[in-house]
Formats: sequence, C-alpha cells, structure tokens
Amino acid sequence: MGSMCAANVRCYAAALQSGHLLVDLGEKHLPLRHSHHRYRIDGPNGVQTLTVPLVGSTNNMMTPLRDVLISEHGDWRRLHWGALFSAYGRSPYFDYVADDLSRVINGSQRYLHDFNSQLHAVIVDFMDLPLATRYVDAIGGNDLEGASDLRGRIAMKKADSLPLVNVEYYQMWKGATGFKADLSVLDLMMNMGREGIFTLMKMAAAE
Repeated sequence: MGSMCAANVRCYAAALQSGHLLVDLGEKHLPLRHSHHRYRIDGPNGVQTLTVPLVGSTNNMMTPLRDVLISEHGDWRRLHWGALFSAYGRSPYFDYVADDLSRVINGSQRYLHDFNSQLHAVIVDFMDLPLATRYVDAIGGNDLEGASDLRGRIAMKKADSLPLVNVEYYQMWKGATGFKADLSVLDLMMNMGREGIFTLMKMAAAE
C-alpha cells in the first residue's frame, strides 16, 4: 500500500490480518488516494476531515510519494492539533499519547511520507500492534508474493473493497448520529487505547 495519513480503522484491520505492512514510497497517482494526506476524526461538531497541505498541485500524478513535500501554508499544524484536542481531549486515552502525538503533529517534517510514517509509529507503539512495517522505494512482484495489494482499494471518497466487517466500539461522540465506521485509527486509539487491537482482530476475523 502507499503511505497513508493516520489511516482508517479498516486499513489497520487489514494490515493486522497479515501482520506485515509494505509501504510503497514509489507510488504515484496521488490525487486518486486522498487518504495519503487526509484523515477523518469525530468531534463535538461532527465528522471533520483534516488535510495536510502539499507543495505544488496534487494533480501532478507522476510525482512519487517519496518526493511529495508538505506545505506550511495556513498554520495547518496548529489547526490539526486544536481539532484533535477538541475532539479527543476528554477521551479516555488522550493524556497517555498526547505528548508523542503532539511531537509529530507539531514537528518540522518536510516530506509527507516522514509525517505519515511517524504518525504510524506512534499508533503501532501505543496500541501495541504486532505489525511489522517495511518501506520500499517501489513495490515489485517479489515483494507482493503471497501478499494482498491494498493500493487503490482504500480511499476516502468511496467504500473500500476489503473483506472486513465493521465492528462497533466505544465512541465519545456517537450521539444521535450513531456509530461511525470510517474514521481514522486515531479515533479507535483515543477511545479504546490498547484494547482497540481486539476491535481490529474481530474485523479481520469476520472475513
């Protein structure tokens, strides 16, 4: 799969199913993969999509993911952290992961894949996920032997085609709108902590 920004819960369930995650930094066609630099959270004002701004036009489909630069336009880091605090500041596990998460969100990464990989490391470490991650410059046939290729199967604008079922878990802002299944794994992490792994396992086991 390509590098994803705080990928959704279904993506992590699929990755956990195999125990290995192969990230293709040579992937192109970025405009078709909005989850590369966007993630969805749920807060007091409903579901919100947070976007990491990029340098240049994302319509340049020939730019390898490893070369995609982050723009500091619009003070986005402060806005992201404010949105995360507003959404999850009172959640059961926010205080336990806030320092590590803040170091990434308010960091100085130049490349999108650095930002994404650092977020991924915080998530895997805090949730204690048995997930081995390997970054390659371009995925070849040998890399995919016996593996599932998730590239193009996970996007934010349409439902994915993964053989998983949604498993409900505690959400602070569930309210009258009901359970939301397509949020960033950050939502699961904040609400369920390390017990979130059992949600991911149930999703994967229900194939």
